[in-house]
Amino acid sequence: EFNGSFYQPSAFLMMGIPGLEALHHWISIPFCALYLIALLGNCMILFIIKKTQSLHEPMYYFLSMLAVTDLGLVLCTLPTTLGIFWFNMRRIGFDACLTQMYFIHILSFIESSVLLAMAFDRFIAISHPLRHSSILTKTTVIKIGLAIILRGMVSLLPIPFLLKRLTYCGKTELSHSFCFHPDIMNLACADIKVNVFYGMIILLSTVGMDFIFIVLSYILIIKTVISLATKEECLKALNTCVSHICAVLVFFIPMIGLSMIHRFGKNVPPLVNTLVAYTYLIIPPALNPIIYSIKSSHIREALLRALCRK
Repeated sequence: EFNGSFYQPSAFLMMGIPGLEALHHWISIPFCALYLIALLGNCMILFIIKKTQSLHEPMYYFLSMLAVTDLGLVLCTLPTTLGIFWFNMRRIGFDACLTQMYFIHILSFIESSVLLAMAFDRFIAISHPLRHSSILTKTTVIKIGLAIILRGMVSLLPIPFLLKRLTYCGKTELSHSFCFHPDIMNLACADIKVNVFYGMIILLSTVGMDFIFIVLSYILIIKTVISLATKEECLKALNTCVSHICAVLVFFIPMIGLSMIHRFGKNVPPLVNTLVAYTYLIIPPALNPIIYSIKSSHIREALLRALCRK
């Protein structure tokens, strides 16, 4: 007992995959493969877009933002995840944990906003194809990118300070191999209503609103596509959205699942919680480059040209 006195642990203990600790070295193999695919795939996307003049368009500028965000998410979680699997390094300092948590959440919010910007780009491209380049100029895209970053940084800035003001009960074991706001918050023995309320408001006003606007964008896109003259034109227009729809589903489904588990899933087995968390943070960065490489003929052709030159 701490008799109401302020207590803050010097470090937290991170968790690998519960119940499978003896197999961590083997489990690290698919994780290494996913991290490698994410790093190489997103770097390839950035390289191809930078080197190919024909890809200097709004759609590919937003795709570059998505690739940078995915790289950031990978680099945030890779050291602690592989540190546990390879060396059983479970300890992370309190301030280091808050820093990792802040950047993970910022990058998640940025990815959500970039996906919304990409939905807006697809809507303009399909609804107003002749005005697309004049509406989404390079300057406009840069301003959208800066606004996305600023929104993520400012909205999440209070979170580390709200966690630092709490008194902790001596429990230091986290549920994941990375630091997550609800996970840290639940270790406190103080009143966490402010943290819960602020976290929920920020989540709904950022990621929640992004998802709603993405859905509205696709409703408008479908209305526009239905009005097109021929079936071939409809399919061609919708085909430009397939990769983005896949990226939206890959990102939002596990994110919503993880948020629901942390807030309402008290009886969910720890293994399910852990697998959903890894799916949320590792699968999208690994799959997004593959999705866009398969579905975008322009990126495929640019990649083949680069490989032929090599």
